[in-house]
Amino acid sequence: MKKAKRAKRTHVPFRVNMLFFIVFVLFSILIFRLGVVQIVQGEDYERKIERTENVTANTSVPRGIIYDRNGQPVVENRSKYAITYTRSKNAGPKEMLKTAKKLATLIHMDTDKVTERDKKDYWIMTHPKEAKQKITKEEWKKYKDNQLSDDQLYQLQLKRVTKKDLASLTKHDLEVLAIYSKFNSGYAMTPQIVKNNGVTPKEYALVNENLDSLPGVDTTVDWDRSYAYGETLKSVLGKISSSNEGLPQDMLDYYLSKDYSRNDRVGKSYIEYQYEDVLRGQKTKIKNITDKDGNILDSQVVSKGKRGDDLVLTIDMDLQKAVDEIISQELLREIPGRRYLDRAFVTMMDPHTGEILAMAGKKYEIDKKTGKPELVDFSLGNMTTSYAMGSAVKGATLLTGYMTGAIHPGQYLVDEPLKFRGTPPKSSWFNRTGAMSINDLYALKRSSNVYMFKTAIAIGKGTYRPNQSLQIDMNAFNVMRSHYAQFGLGVPTGIDLPNEQVGYKGKIDPGRPGLLLDLAIGQFDTYTPLQMAQYVSTIANGGYRMEPHIVKEIREPVSDSKKIGPVITTVEPKVLNRIDAKASWIQHVQEGFREVMQDPQGTAYSAFYDAPYKPAGKTGTAEGVYDGPKSEEFLKRGQQLPMVWNLTLVGYAPYDNPEVAFAVVVPWVYEGNGSSQINYRIGRRILDKYFELKKERAQKQTSDVVVDEMPKQDNQSNDKSKSKSSDSDNSQG
Repeated sequence: MKKAKRAKRTHVPFRVNMLFFIVFVLFSILIFRLGVVQIVQGEDYERKIERTENVTANTSVPRGIIYDRNGQPVVENRSKYAITYTRSKNAGPKEMLKTAKKLATLIHMDTDKVTERDKKDYWIMTHPKEAKQKITKEEWKKYKDNQLSDDQLYQLQLKRVTKKDLASLTKHDLEVLAIYSKFNSGYAMTPQIVKNNGVTPKEYALVNENLDSLPGVDTTVDWDRSYAYGETLKSVLGKISSSNEGLPQDMLDYYLSKDYSRNDRVGKSYIEYQYEDVLRGQKTKIKNITDKDGNILDSQVVSKGKRGDDLVLTIDMDLQKAVDEIISQELLREIPGRRYLDRAFVTMMDPHTGEILAMAGKKYEIDKKTGKPELVDFSLGNMTTSYAMGSAVKGATLLTGYMTGAIHPGQYLVDEPLKFRGTPPKSSWFNRTGAMSINDLYALKRSSNVYMFKTAIAIGKGTYRPNQSLQIDMNAFNVMRSHYAQFGLGVPTGIDLPNEQVGYKGKIDPGRPGLLLDLAIGQFDTYTPLQMAQYVSTIANGGYRMEPHIVKEIREPVSDSKKIGPVITTVEPKVLNRIDAKASWIQHVQEGFREVMQDPQGTAYSAFYDAPYKPAGKTGTAEGVYDGPKSEEFLKRGQQLPMVWNLTLVGYAPYDNPEVAFAVVVPWVYEGNGSSQINYRIGRRILDKYFELKKERAQKQTSDVVVDEMPKQDNQSNDKSKSKSSDSDNSQG
C-alpha cells in the first residue's frame, strides 16, 4: 500500500515539470516573435499603422464623340502625351522647387504665361539673403514687435524687387518658374497638368525614366477635341475649358457639388455646354495610400473610367458644309460694292419632326492679326441675332386675319395707295398709283402690302378713310403678336441650345397707329432666322409648331470611333402647339406659297420655276435703320444711321409633301433703290443640294444592296455581273 502511494507521488511531479517546460517553450517563442516584430519589423508595421487612404479622380477622361445624323464623326478626341504633378498634402515650396528644377532639365516649358508677380515671388524664394536685405532695420524691429505681419513684410519685399533683380533670371530659371507655377496651382492629391501641348516622345521617355527622382510627377495620355469639318458649325458645337482654366469660376460651386474636380475641363458653350452631363464621362477612381505626413506611398485603381456618351446630331454635315460654301460664294460675289453687307444665314429643318438639318451662317470680318478679310463661321447667328424680315411673314398675317375673322379665304380687297393725313402714301411695289381688286392668293404671290395693311386695319376694328388719320383699337398689336407667336414668331423656339434670342418687339406708340401696318408686313418687330424656319415649317406641315432640336440621339460609347454604340435615348418630335386655324385655311395659304414660286406672276418664279422638286415659299424685303457693326462710326461722328434693306426667303419642298423647310436671311444688302437676288440664289442652290444629296444616297443604297445580294461566281461571271450592275445604275441615274 505504501509502495503504491510512493509511485503515485513520483508520477505527479513529472507531469508538473512537463507542464512547466511546455509553458517555458511557448513563452520563449512568444518573446522571440515579439522581438522580431519590434526590432526587425517594427518600422514597417508602424508605417502601416500610420497609413491613411484617400480617394481621388483622374482628370484625363475623354469626352463623348459627336456624330452627324449619318454617323460621320464631327467632334472627336485626339490623344496626346501629358506630364502631370500630384502634390502631396504636406509638400513644401523647397521640395516642389527641387522637383521643378529637375523636371526643367528634361522638358522644354513655354514661359509666355509667366507674370511679373510670378517672377518676383520666384526671385524672393531663390534669393533669400538679398530678399532679406530689402527690409530695413526699423522694419525688422517692427516685425519682431508684432507691428508688421508676415504678409506686410512680404509685400514690402515684393515692392522693392527691381527690374534689375528680375533681369538676373535666366531662361532656365523662367522654365523652372513656369513648372513650379503649375505645381503650385494644383490641389493636394489631385493630378495637375504640367504640360500637355507639344510634349515630344523624347521628353515623355526622359520623364518616364526619371520618375523615381521626381516625386509627384507622372506621365499619362491626355486628349484634346478635334474637328473633322474644321470651322464648319464650330460656333454651334461650342467650346470646352482648357486644362489651365478648369472649372469656370462663375459655376464653381455648381460643378463641385456634382463631383467635379477644380481642374476638370467642361463644356463652356452651346452643344458642349448643353449636353455636359452626357459628354463628361465617368472618371477613373484612384485610391492614394499616404503616410501620416501626406506623402503618397502607393496608388491603386479602384474602378476604371470610361469616356462620355456619344451624341448623334440631327445635322447632315455634308449638307451643312455645302450650304456653308454656297453662302460664302454668294457673299463674296455680292459684297464688292456693298457698304454694309457682311453676313448671311440659312436654317434648314424637317418640318414634321423639328430636326435641324443645317444651320449655317457666315460673317465677313477683317482679321485683327493679319489685317486681311475673311469669312468666319457665324452659324449661331441663326438663333442669337434678329432682323426685320419683311414680306416673308405675310403668311402669318393672312392666317391671323382668318383666325380673328377680319378677313376670310378668297376675299377680294382693293389694292391702292393708302393716303393717311400727315404721312407719305403707303402702297404695294407693283401698284404705285392705280386701284385693282385682288384676292389673298394674288396678294401672296405678288406680295401686296396694301392687302396686308387692310387686313391689319380690320383686325384693329378700324376703317380706312383717304386723307384721314388712322383710327384703330391699339390692342390689335397684342392680338397680332399673340397669333404670330403660334407660328414661333417673337417667342422662344424651344431649341436645345442655350442663349436663344427671341427678337425685338417694336415700341407701341398710341400716337402712331400706322405702326400696326408695318407689323403686318414684317417691318416693325424683329425675328431670328431660326424663328422664320419654325414659322414656315408650321405652315408646311399643316399647322403644327414643332420644337426644333439639334441632337437626335444619345448613344453608348464604343472603342472604335468609326462605329456607333447602342441607343440610350432618342429625342422624339415634340409639338409645341397647333395654330388655331382650320385645315382648309392653312391649305389656302399653302397654295399662295406655291404660286409665289411656280406661278409666272410669283415673286420668286424666275428662280424656282424649273425646280423639279416643286417648292413653295415666300419672299421678303424689309427697309430699316442699319444697326450693324459700322453703326458706331456714324454715332461717333454724330451722323444719322443709313436706311438699308434686308432680303429674306422662306420655303419648303415639295409643296404637296414637304420634307425640308428653310429660311434664308441676308441683312443690310443695299441702300435706297438698289436691288439684289442673293436670297433667291442661295435658296435655289441649297434646295438643289438637298435633293442632289438625297438622290446620290438613294443610288448608293441601291448599288450597295445589289452588291450585297450578288451571288458568288467565277471570275468571268463576276465581270459580267459587274458590267450589268453598272449599266443598271447608269440607267437609274
